[in-house]
Amino acid sequence: MKAIRVHQYGGLEALKVEDLPVPDLGEGEARVKIEASGVNFIDIYHRIGRYQGSLPFTLGQEAAGTVDAVGPNVMDVKPGDRVAYAGVQGAYAEFAIAPAWRLIPVPTGVDTKQAAAVMIQGMTAHYLTLSTYPLKEGETALVHAAGGGTGQLLVQLAKRRGARVIGTVSTDEKARRAREAGADEVILYTQTDFEAEVKRLTDNAGVDVVYDSVGKDTFDKSLNCLRRRGCMVLYGASSGAVPPLDPQILNAKGSIFLTRPFLAHYTADRAELLWRVNDLFKWIAAGELKIRIDRTFPLADAAEAHRYLEGRQSKGKILLIP
Repeated sequence: MKAIRVHQYGGLEALKVEDLPVPDLGEGEARVKIEASGVNFIDIYHRIGRYQGSLPFTLGQEAAGTVDAVGPNVMDVKPGDRVAYAGVQGAYAEFAIAPAWRLIPVPTGVDTKQAAAVMIQGMTAHYLTLSTYPLKEGETALVHAAGGGTGQLLVQLAKRRGARVIGTVSTDEKARRAREAGADEVILYTQTDFEAEVKRLTDNAGVDVVYDSVGKDTFDKSLNCLRRRGCMVLYGASSGAVPPLDPQILNAKGSIFLTRPFLAHYTADRAELLWRVNDLFKWIAAGELKIRIDRTFPLADAAEAHRYLEGRQSKGKILLIP
């Protein structure tokens, strides 16, 4: 089978297309014939070594396809089932092994590409808005990168919760995407100081929560956008890591809260995993949640997919097709 492997951490040159044996099954595992794999910033972090593990490895954290075979003591899925999963390394391949408990059946009304596209980004939007900072009706959220894949889903789920959403974007096209997702106000941070604009839009009161996946370039001003005892949710670092912070700053800015959540801690067992994904699948099938697939690339062009994502060009989900 074809797979995208990393032998040494680095740039795009670190991505190698290789032929590997179809992987064997262990107890409690299932083998998935992959039809679509998601491309995410966490894949870039793994490639460059920001998150380190054992080398070499097959890249990729999410996919959807059909169960090809199951190992001993597997009860949750069977061969022929359409499934999707996230949080298991090795998705940039034609076949992958995953713990069976992490595989979620894909229902009628959700196609395979949609399923692959919503796992990481959709579950992220779900846990951010329902668990990390459970938005309440009438609250105001600032969503950075609101025109990207996760941002568009965050906007939609924040609106489902009854919140007012202010989004920031880098281009006019992304502004249009954010508005289509339901953002009440959209700020082009390349043209306008988003901190000043947020204060104007909130009559200097500030927002209840900031959802920030950008990191270094937005972090300091984001803190200034919060109301007293507001919550800063830093869930990514597409512009680079945030420098060390003196906790006294949180006091000085109004006893604000800071959290750095991680998807795995919000999908630690099958019950929680099923809750989040089945909500997403239900909303997709009912037409209540829109999944925008921006571009698809052949599996062998994984480097080009990374180049596109790193260039901050994405306006939705990026998929690899084996």
